[in-house]
Amino acid sequence: MRRTVCVFSGATSGNRAEYSPAAIELGEYLAKNSFRLVYGGANTGLMGQLADAALRRDGEVIGVLPEKLASLELAHAGLSELKIVESMHERKQRMAALSDSFIALPGGIGTLEEIFEVWTWTQLGIHSKPIGFLNASGFFDGLEVFLDHLVIEGFLTPFHRSLACFEPDPQSLVHALQEVDTRYVPKWDTSHDALG
Repeated sequence: MRRTVCVFSGATSGNRAEYSPAAIELGEYLAKNSFRLVYGGANTGLMGQLADAALRRDGEVIGVLPEKLASLELAHAGLSELKIVESMHERKQRMAALSDSFIALPGGIGTLEEIFEVWTWTQLGIHSKPIGFLNASGFFDGLEVFLDHLVIEGFLTPFHRSLACFEPDPQSLVHALQEVDTRYVPKWDTSHDALG
């Protein structure tokens, strides 16, 4: 069982009221089910709401924050542990090293960059950790369509497309993460395409 979940999310709350409850529900679910949460360490937006929700349920929450952002007073003061690092690159490496699986909540280009990097690492065999998207209120519907387009156009194999789960609620998503086949298959190996 993978017990440490890294969550990437927006440092703002977005324009739709449904995104904040999704972050809160995920934080509560992880804590209630004894998952340790690793996230970006900030106290703002969906990130802060996620962390606060887990902490209210006595969850263990580890934040990883670059020194520059911490100096802007974005650091969450109530975490189980806050790791201050020098750069964004070190932040992502540290979060990945601490975690067994990854979830993206709604967010912007930073959230997408983070989840796509760790997904690429799974595809390349750098690690064998599953990737999930909490598709709150259909936020990632367009991304799913685009990923399927990449498969059709031959830039993503069906097997590597299957490495990422999209689910509308935390319970379904965490369960799906436990079932993902994350073994290393070279992306030029098309013999596994039918598995996607």
